[in-house]
Parts: sequence; C-alpha cells; structure tokens
Amino acid sequence: MKKIKINVFSENLFKDIDIDEKKFINIAKKILRFYLEKIFHKSCLNSFDFNTLSFDFLYCSSEKTHEINKEYRNKDYPADIITFAIFADSEEKFVFDGEINLGEVIIAVDKVVEETIKKGTSFEHELSFLISHGIMHLLGFDHQTVEDYNFIVEMQRNALDGLGL
Repeated sequence: MKKIKINVFSENLFKDIDIDEKKFINIAKKILRFYLEKIFHKSCLNSFDFNTLSFDFLYCSSEKTHEINKEYRNKDYPADIITFAIFADSEEKFVFDGEINLGEVIIAVDKVVEETIKKGTSFEHELSFLISHGIMHLLGFDHQTVEDYNFIVEMQRNALDGLGL
C-alpha cells in the first residue's frame, strides 16, 4: 500500500482530566496504519484513490454524549463513544483533492475513567481501546451480528497488542 498521510484533529471539552492529545493522536495514527495494513480490502476505503485521511476526536462528558445521542440518534442514554462515520455512511463517497474525511469520534472521558476502575486497567488502555473502536467504525465496520462484533474486538485487541497496550 502506498504511503498515506493521516491528519487527526482533537479537542478536549472534558476539563476535569488533562488528556495528552498529542500522545493519543499518535496512538490513533498507529492504530489506523495497522488497520490499513490488515483490513484495507474489507474497509470502506477499498477501491478509492486517495493520499490523505482525516478524522476528528472530541473528548467530552457522558452528559454531552447523552445530548448528542438524543438529538442525532433518538437514543435517550449517555454513550461511552459515538462515531459519525461521514465517509463510510455516505451514499456518495467524496474524495476531495486526494483527501478523505472519515468523520468524527466522540468519547465520554468520565466513562473511560469508570471502565478503568471497573476493569482495573489503565486510562491509556481504555482510551486507546475506544479510539481503536471508533476508527473501526470510521472504516465502515459495524457490529450488528455476533460475528461482526467478534471481528471488531479481535482487530482492536490485535492493534493494541501491536502497540504494547
């Protein structure tokens, strides 16, 4: 596969925890490169000509994901992660000047902290796990069946293992 430029933008609205955004942008880029190497042929990117991929992360509270869920998804509960897969979910796939905007991943940081406590894992691991999950959705993978869910989780574990997380 040819060399792809990856642009990741990040904003932390959750002011209770200082997130090393640069670190997690680098983790996200590594995860995406792993997925491109392993499952590009199964992704929404297959058969498109591009040289740049872009996507956004928004870190916020579960109150904010609850609002977003209600407004955009007609679901009345807070989520740990919400993904708006602009490219994957679009009827008309749009490549502008060689760049594909994959979409946005919204993560509730307080939910990450809850999972860290519940599972006895690190904040870095739990946040990276959600980042990897969001990227899978941006690439067009969903978990409507048990088989699809198991595939996504396996790919996430492989990506994080490859990073030593």
